[in-house]
Amino acid sequence: MSILSGKGMYLWIISRVEGGDPNRIAELAQQAGMTHVLIKVADRNYTYNVDSSGFDHVPGVVSALRARGIQPWGWQYIYGTNPAAEAAMAIQRVKQFSLDGFVVNAEKEFKVKGMDVPARQYMQALRAGLPGTPIGFSSFRYPTLHRPLPFEVFLEYSDINMPQVYWVQSSNPAQQLLRSVREHQALSVWRPILPTGAAYPEGSWNPTPGQITDFMKACQDNNISGANFWEWYYARRISGVWNAVSNYPWAVKPAPEPDISIRFLDALNSRDPVKVAALYGNAGVHVNAQRTVQGSEGILRWYNSLLRETLPGARFEITGSTTNKNLRVLTWTATSDKGRVLDGKDSLGVQNNKIAYHYTYFTVK
Repeated sequence: MSILSGKGMYLWIISRVEGGDPNRIAELAQQAGMTHVLIKVADRNYTYNVDSSGFDHVPGVVSALRARGIQPWGWQYIYGTNPAAEAAMAIQRVKQFSLDGFVVNAEKEFKVKGMDVPARQYMQALRAGLPGTPIGFSSFRYPTLHRPLPFEVFLEYSDINMPQVYWVQSSNPAQQLLRSVREHQALSVWRPILPTGAAYPEGSWNPTPGQITDFMKACQDNNISGANFWEWYYARRISGVWNAVSNYPWAVKPAPEPDISIRFLDALNSRDPVKVAALYGNAGVHVNAQRTVQGSEGILRWYNSLLRETLPGARFEITGSTTNKNLRVLTWTATSDKGRVLDGKDSLGVQNNKIAYHYTYFTVK
């Protein structure tokens, strides 16, 4: 399941679109059937979309979108020269506007050997500062052509992968989308993919309305939950492009309930033992290296101890999963205030969509 679904548009410079009018921006997004708009809120370690007089264009747009049921997300272009400051600015802007999500845009500056270090420093700080905020990663469409950019480092701390499938100087968006998806699926860290298509010119080349439609159709044909486009200003100026996005009938289906393995991880990351214990049946059995616990009260006590004493403040990350009928086997890592887990393994026996039997093993280092 993806965090985002439906159609979205990147918004770069607010003041040059729709006269900078937040209500007009939100009205157009609603008329186009957009579910989300991605607003640039930071560049490097500086605020963005704040004019020379100090007026911040972001909060008006956020409020207007939210009033119409459209998710406001933020994004930031990063350089890696001061990862701590860049992350601090991102955290500040997301919290300032209570944004629904945040996208990290990393490109050519990270195509240098050794940039995995600042990438990890930035992402660790960002995730620590925004533990409950969905994070997306936006970069090049084909990882094989853009090494040594550390795609896996960025994706390790992200929730969604948003590759830039820009078919510039070409006319085959569907084929380029398929190649991009295949290359990203082959990475050692996989995240749900929600790509960004080309709605901008380059030189004498422009995307056509038909290509825009083909791109969205290819996304839906391949069970991709949504698509974004770069970028609002250009999409409104290239003949037919905005209308192609607007007119495409991308009906957003109600999201199915996630598999219990995903709900289990989400409950752990909520750091609320009550939410984790609620996933077990009334007669659920929990087995660990020290003892076996049965029943709601005992399981709740165990998770209370795990999340508040053994691994306080932990963030859990699934590294592998297999499903065999009613059995889920998960491998995972965790980083907490008291140490790290690198060898976590859980076996979940599921009955009536509840955990009936659970064996867990891990060591804290």
